[in-house]
Amino acid sequence: MATTDLPAASAAKGNWFERIGAGHFLLAVALLVYPAVASDFFLTQIGGYSLVLGMLALSLMMLAGYGGMVSLAQITVAGVAGYAVAIFGENGANVLGFGWPWWIVVPWAVLLASIASALIGWIAVRTQGIYTIMITLAIATAIFYFAQQNYAIFNGFSGFAGVRAPQFWGVDWRAPLPFYYLCLGIAVLAYVAVLYGARSTFGLTLQAVRDNPRRMRAIGYDVTAHKVFAWFIAGIVAGLAGVLMVWFNGRISPGTIGVGAAINILIIAVIGGMRHPIGPFIGAVVVVLMQTFAIDIVGAQRFNTLIGLVFLAIVFFSPDGILGLWERIKPHLAQEGLRPGG
Repeated sequence: MATTDLPAASAAKGNWFERIGAGHFLLAVALLVYPAVASDFFLTQIGGYSLVLGMLALSLMMLAGYGGMVSLAQITVAGVAGYAVAIFGENGANVLGFGWPWWIVVPWAVLLASIASALIGWIAVRTQGIYTIMITLAIATAIFYFAQQNYAIFNGFSGFAGVRAPQFWGVDWRAPLPFYYLCLGIAVLAYVAVLYGARSTFGLTLQAVRDNPRRMRAIGYDVTAHKVFAWFIAGIVAGLAGVLMVWFNGRISPGTIGVGAAINILIIAVIGGMRHPIGPFIGAVVVVLMQTFAIDIVGAQRFNTLIGLVFLAIVFFSPDGILGLWERIKPHLAQEGLRPGG
């Protein structure tokens, strides 16, 4: 009995490990032990911030990679959640601030963000290609100027300061270590949801709609409804990132949701690669490291030029971003007996 059960148990463990992948396992271990070797600065400014931006780029990757819809309004969707946290929760600007508890404010903010995303999608899905990009850019720009000029609700140019992360279970969730693990936990949930959602019936249908919408419409699928629902789901991911973003910065203003920030999310997604949900997080780490260290080398005036050159170089050599470069390198490593796990 024991001798027959042991191989079966070993096989089950092997299959479980193979399904997860050695790469995912090693990455999970590295992320979990990262705080042991990182300072508070690296925990929040590099680790936490990269995870937040990675989630924003992940919401874009979901729309563009699986749905063929490139959006420049993801930072706007995150801004809806961020403003909702500042307005319906507590802020230090003495403007509005309904004082709702965080466990009501956070779901409400994410819901508002996902609804806003669906509304943007409902407008944008009626176009394709460059027209979708232009419409989402126009919406993002309009909302930016509206927030900047509206003082009754959004407090105009100043926005809201003094937005604090909650404290519960005796933990200050804006402290470096708790905030990092909070960002990591939510990012992992978003990553797993997008990764396995792409293999679900809806995910496969969305990819089929991307490849041939006319045929999908002919066999009875509501193409518009599928696309709008994809925007709704992407809005949930962007909304969660928006909540973490306002807690990270402690404030939100029109500058947070400006056109430059919207373009940065697209750059992050393209640099990392849109073929797999891990790509946006890779791109986020690269851009955050450059923002943190390269700006001191080249100066603030030339930093955007540097970002543009890196972006052009990666796109020129690998349209699929860093993930595409990795796919090219893997066969050579395998030939040399250095095949990476996963």
